[in-house]
Amino acid sequence: MSTGRFWPGRYTDRHGSEAVVFETDGRESIRTTIRGVPFEGSSMDDLGALGGEPPDTPFAFFDGALCSCLLQWEVPLSVAVEGQGVRTEVLDCALRLGGPAGPGRGLDAETLTTTLRFNGREYRNAEGDDDFEDALNEIQRQLPSGVRLRACIACAWSDYHPIGHGLTGDLACFRTAKDIYRLVEGKRGPDNIFDAWDSRTEFVQETWLCGEFEHRTATHTGYRGPFPAPAWP
Repeated sequence: MSTGRFWPGRYTDRHGSEAVVFETDGRESIRTTIRGVPFEGSSMDDLGALGGEPPDTPFAFFDGALCSCLLQWEVPLSVAVEGQGVRTEVLDCALRLGGPAGPGRGLDAETLTTTLRFNGREYRNAEGDDDFEDALNEIQRQLPSGVRLRACIACAWSDYHPIGHGLTGDLACFRTAKDIYRLVEGKRGPDNIFDAWDSRTEFVQETWLCGEFEHRTATHTGYRGPFPAPAWP
């Protein structure tokens, strides 16, 4: 599996800023400690204090998860360069979590920014991309010909459920059910994603990587389609 289990980062809110380290299993768990309080969640926008919201501690919460703050972190990301092999680059990530929008209105919008620095240039997701699927598709579309991301989002054996997904971590891996997933074509018909769904191996983060990785091709695109997905007109 990927060695990027520890992501250096920073937490910032109206009370100040401090360096933190995020620990992940690459699947459905992210942990960190902020101001002496341990947090855990399945995604960066779902970090809750272990043991419940601590009293008299300067944090903002909504439905048990951190809000009204800025989370920043660095993720190692493999990039395959035609004729040169595979390189490990760094994806800089920033997630601004809004505060409560008012009674019965949920949270203000969150903003995700991802930036890949490669060969002296910056490749950044488009404004309005609100999850890692969209952000990494956008970065891949910008990269030069012959340069391809090497991560679960770009893998032949990964797919999403048609009902939708969150910020990160809802990408289903089918590496132990390749023969079943290879038949999937869309969400209707005799070989659809619903029929294959229960055969999935596990859920993974879009930036994760394992030894079963194969680049997604244009000949078999499962339910979610090719990578990168075509840009909206």
